Amino acid sequence: MTGLDTNVVVRYLTHDDPAQTAAAIEVMDSLTPEAPGFLSIVVIAELVWVLESYYRFSKPETIATLDTLLRSKELIVERAETVWQALSSFKTSRSDFTDCMIERADMPPVANTP
Repeated sequence: MTGLDTNVVVRYLTHDDPAQTAAAIEVMDSLTPEAPGFLSIVVIAELVWVLESYYRFSKPETIATLDTLLRSKELIVERAETVWQALSSFKTSRSDFTDCMIERADMPPVANTP
C-alpha cells in the first residue's frame, strides 16, 4: 500500500504543473486493487479545502471528485464509511465538507479528570 500525500492527489486532479503532474500521474497509474494507494482522513479534508479554496471547485465538482475517489478500487480511504456519511450530509447541507466530517466522526469519550 502506498500512502498518498495531498499534493500528489491535487496535481493528479488539476494538472496545474507539468512536471509535478507527470510525477503524480505516474504514481496514481501505478496503483492497483492489489497494491492500492491510501488516503488518510486528514488528506481527504485537506484535499477538499485546497480544491475549493485555491482551485475554486464548485460543490458539485467537489462531490463528484470525492465520489470518484471513494469508489476507486485502486484507493483505500481511511474511515471510508465516515467519509461516505459526510459526503451524503454535504450534498444536502449548507455546511462545508469538513464540518460534515466532524459531525459524522465517531468521537471517543472524553475522560473526566479531577
